[in-house]
Amino acid sequence: MASYWLETLGCPKNQVDSDKLAGALALEGYGRAEEAGSADLVVVNTCAFIEAAREESVAAVLEMAGAKKQGARLVVTGCLAERYGEELAGALPEVDQVAGFGVAFWDRAGAPSAAPVSFRRSRFDLLELPRPAAGVPWAYVKIAEGCDRRCGFCAIPTFRGRQRSRSREAVLAEVGRLDAEEVVLVAQDPVSWGRDARGGAGGHGELAALVRDVQELVERVRLLYLYPSGLTDELVDAMGGCPYFDLSLQHVSRSLLRRMRRYGESERFLERISYIRRRFPEAALRSSFIIGYPGETEEDQDLLLSFLEEAQLDWAGFFAFSPEEGTYAASLPGQVPAGLVAERARECSEVQDAITASRRAALVGTKCRALVDAAGEARSHREAPEIDGVINVPPGLAPGSWVELEITGSEGPDLFGEPVGR
Repeated sequence: MASYWLETLGCPKNQVDSDKLAGALALEGYGRAEEAGSADLVVVNTCAFIEAAREESVAAVLEMAGAKKQGARLVVTGCLAERYGEELAGALPEVDQVAGFGVAFWDRAGAPSAAPVSFRRSRFDLLELPRPAAGVPWAYVKIAEGCDRRCGFCAIPTFRGRQRSRSREAVLAEVGRLDAEEVVLVAQDPVSWGRDARGGAGGHGELAALVRDVQELVERVRLLYLYPSGLTDELVDAMGGCPYFDLSLQHVSRSLLRRMRRYGESERFLERISYIRRRFPEAALRSSFIIGYPGETEEDQDLLLSFLEEAQLDWAGFFAFSPEEGTYAASLPGQVPAGLVAERARECSEVQDAITASRRAALVGTKCRALVDAAGEARSHREAPEIDGVINVPPGLAPGSWVELEITGSEGPDLFGEPVGR
């Protein structure tokens, strides 16, 4: 049997794509290799969101080229392949094929390519490909592909295309097949799920209904990447079974957000956060922010720092602005020097790290229901998989089980818990 190795970089949406590719490879008779060096087919699913992600992807490709066995095929797919396919094909002779989204690169199973590296692009979606059952107690499920928003900093619509929502039936069928205890619904713009399929109608209410439907099938449903204007009261209520709110804010300065072609401002965000916490006092909130967007001033930075202190988010990430080819922001005046961007990002991180540590420490002595992900690790509703801290638990607890924990200690972003009654 031919074997494959899949190396995945980037966001949870890329992980879903890799799961789909793994399902397709299994149907073609491939088995999963124990390591890259023993595989007949080595696949690198790349990220191209910002420059740092592109550099990491190229480094991974070169690492896999050095690790693969003689005669194995090396294929590059994913966002970097779709966006820069021709350039990659010319620049990476180590690679046998550069394949755009959904290209069936496995049609020459195990055979080394004698031809020069080539690039193939396809408009075929990976969304409805089969995938194997979850190998861990949780799974990402992609509910849509592409995005109809045109944020000034983001190139995703140029290579992922316009939004294409999956049907309710397709999403529920996939959830049912995964046999997972927790499902994390993801998309570039999940709050707009269903709008494209209904001629511009639907959206926020449609997503709330989908969340309720998925809650009938699994113990815990989580949402990521929520555009703030779409966080309606109805959607907030629907998320009550897992009150974890990942708000895609990007900044809080009204003038800077307008330059980003985004919605919102500090006061509106704080009001929404306050509403969520009144509705669900145990809610956990996360967001991410771009530092150094063109035109960013010291006043904008001060406003963001003040917001962080007042909002008391549980989690936050800070990312340096990357001028992406083909985006509105790439040619804007007022580019912020890299050294100043790094200084501002460090300042924000220091403030948020202290807030996160304080909020985690405040949980000591409380109880929570948690899902055991692996030996010694569990998560409550407050921790999204692969993103946030974890709860360290006794190693004897079975992965996939639900336990009632008392939080006994904290260390930075992580907690320590003991099963109640032991």
